[in-house]
Amino acid sequence: MPVPDLADLKKAFHAAAFISELGLELESISAGQCVTVLELQPRHLQQYGFVHAGVLATMADHTAGAAAFTLVTPGCRVVTAEFKISMLRAAQGEKLLCRATVLKPGRQFSFVESEVSCVSAGESRLVAKVSATMAILADGRE
Repeated sequence: MPVPDLADLKKAFHAAAFISELGLELESISAGQCVTVLELQPRHLQQYGFVHAGVLATMADHTAGAAAFTLVTPGCRVVTAEFKISMLRAAQGEKLLCRATVLKPGRQFSFVESEVSCVSAGESRLVAKVSATMAILADGRE
């Protein structure tokens, strides 16, 4: 199956204005996988000084979507159908890393897992895990 080229993947990744506003950056992308990074700022924290759950969920979701997008037919789009997030521990540190892997690609749906780790003082700890179902949409379909 032909896959979108790297330029299309990068363009699609940054097309969501919210993602740019958040500061999420694409670190690497390959067939069925995506890695993103977020340098943490005070705006990413909740009232107790931990990374806000919405930041973790957004990062895991968008990274999962990008991983799924690597395996679709050109001209198709990827949107989230559902996801489940498990917060494993509070995130405090300098940056977040997210790794997403497509476990089961498909023509209509792909199943993806994302792991978000927080880096603090050079040590990386897993802080959240997401299981996501991504819907594959042909142009003109909702």
